[in-house]
Amino acid sequence: MPLPISFESSRLRDPELLPIAEKLRAGSRLTGDDALILFRSPDLLGVGAMADAANRARHGDRVTFASNQHINPTNICVLRKTCVFCGYARLPKEEGAYRYSLEQVLAESDRADGTITREFHIVGGLDMHAGLEYYATMFRALKARHPHVHIKALTAVEIAHIARIEKMTRRDVLIALREAGLDTMPGGGAETFSAAVRDVIADKKLGGTDYIDVHRTAHQLGIRTNCTMLYGHVETLEDRVQHLTMLRDLQDETGGFLAYIPLSYHPDDNELGVTLGRQGIASTGFDDLRNLAVGRLYLDNFEHIKSHWIMVTSAVSQIALHFGVNDIEGTVVREKIYHAVGAHTPQGMTLPQLLALIRGAGKAPAERDSFYHVLRTFDDHVDDGANANLALSAH
Repeated sequence: MPLPISFESSRLRDPELLPIAEKLRAGSRLTGDDALILFRSPDLLGVGAMADAANRARHGDRVTFASNQHINPTNICVLRKTCVFCGYARLPKEEGAYRYSLEQVLAESDRADGTITREFHIVGGLDMHAGLEYYATMFRALKARHPHVHIKALTAVEIAHIARIEKMTRRDVLIALREAGLDTMPGGGAETFSAAVRDVIADKKLGGTDYIDVHRTAHQLGIRTNCTMLYGHVETLEDRVQHLTMLRDLQDETGGFLAYIPLSYHPDDNELGVTLGRQGIASTGFDDLRNLAVGRLYLDNFEHIKSHWIMVTSAVSQIALHFGVNDIEGTVVREKIYHAVGAHTPQGMTLPQLLALIRGAGKAPAERDSFYHVLRTFDDHVDDGANANLALSAH
């Protein structure tokens, strides 16, 4: 249940927000109708101020990040022709298609060039030749080479794909991968749960209820996960609220989600962007901030709300630290999937850049592990503005 927050209603310009502020002060749970009001309100600063108060009640001024590294072992995907919002996937013989060998995965794992890596974030395409043995061998080899690095790997969609091609239950796939070294799961592949939306953007992809079921099973097995929502394409505000409600309901049931990360749709280099006439027109900063703030206020049983700086730029992510966000993703090193669909942000960020971004927002940076335990804090005094400018110029 939500924590009661201290908030001055005089900061709200939209009178429709006043009953919501009263609920938040009383520690009462918001309804789906409340969430719609938050999404529709023209008073973004008022919504953000309430989300900031809710975040401060949990985390004060602390903002966390991870020293993580993304590894995308294959872009070959059976849904190449049906996920029209994706620009990353390739068919097996299509130009640019790849599948890493184990040696290539291990070489990729060493790319951090002396930077401390504490987590491998591993996702890719639905490759018919990347089944259980492919990933189990990979995880074992990574654990042998980097025994102290956490493996966060494979979306619910990938787990269901492996189960299908191996003719196994999803539970048995998760058990086998856990034994091979899987620690937690990322939240990708959720897109927007609405069946009508999925009929347009990904009609053959794992459905919303199945996504929830895979995460429920993972939670029952002690595998914590993240969750996401892709926004800014053809979904309605009602679709967004339905999606968030399904996430909140599962969190009530299992408590297995670690963090919620709203993801902005990028319209470049994919069929959907062409169909919508949206090439070069991504989501607005206004909508990016609103999705984060509503996530903080409506998902009252989530401890952590993360801004994915690769998706929305480091500048918007910095502002988001005053809109309910308490985590800023991490170093990443080399990201491929979002850059294949038009992301113009860097593929990675250095530790000094992350620290400068957080400090530039007046927040206190802390490095975390994959379970959001703080590993180290930093001197919060910045000598001058040069480092802050470095972080903000990175987008």
